[in-house]
Amino acid sequence: MNAIKKYIAEFIGTFVLVLFACGTACAVGCDAVLGSGYLLTALAFGLVIVAMAYSIGNVSGCHINPAVSIAMLVSGKMTVKDFIGYVIAQFLGAIAGAAMLLVIFGKNCGFGANGLYKDDIIRSLIIEIILTFVFVIAILGVTSKIENGAVAGIVIGLSLVLVHLFGIALTGTSVNPARSFGPALFAGGAALSNVWVFIVAPLIGGVLAALVYKFLTSEKE
Repeated sequence: MNAIKKYIAEFIGTFVLVLFACGTACAVGCDAVLGSGYLLTALAFGLVIVAMAYSIGNVSGCHINPAVSIAMLVSGKMTVKDFIGYVIAQFLGAIAGAAMLLVIFGKNCGFGANGLYKDDIIRSLIIEIILTFVFVIAILGVTSKIENGAVAGIVIGLSLVLVHLFGIALTGTSVNPARSFGPALFAGGAALSNVWVFIVAPLIGGVLAALVYKFLTSEKE
């Protein structure tokens, strides 16, 4: 039953992430030239993490992101069974969140879907790997010490704001396969055909962050 509660928490967290953060992008626009919508969207993503970290964090750890979950798996902080359960819950939550955006904004809202940087798959993969690496290694660092518990949610939320401030103008910033899949499923077209980039790259970034962090914090022989 405890595992089910964790999965439900992950579903809720990812649902809220897509609804409120991608929803903000739908509501205010996300044009880097205009600036305000760009900044508000970045803040929305970070603030959702803060809100969820201090609400469902004690239940599931508030991953709400397969890239974070795979980093925890590689770090030995979760089982394969829980990893699978988390990822399924996260994808279902993202789909439900995007479905709610359809209800609220209609089919032409864009859904906050990601897009290739200058139609370049390789550069888009590199960008997303780097963005995810920075985000996940920050999570691994701040959660590595119990005494950081009180501020961990804020640090993680601000780290997500940081990567969005840099990445929105490039790929729309994914760093989260579930967050990308849900909106792409409803946006269709290029967003859906290219969504594999925003699934693969964050997972690679998450694994690299876990391996690098493990190396940096390992004791010298």
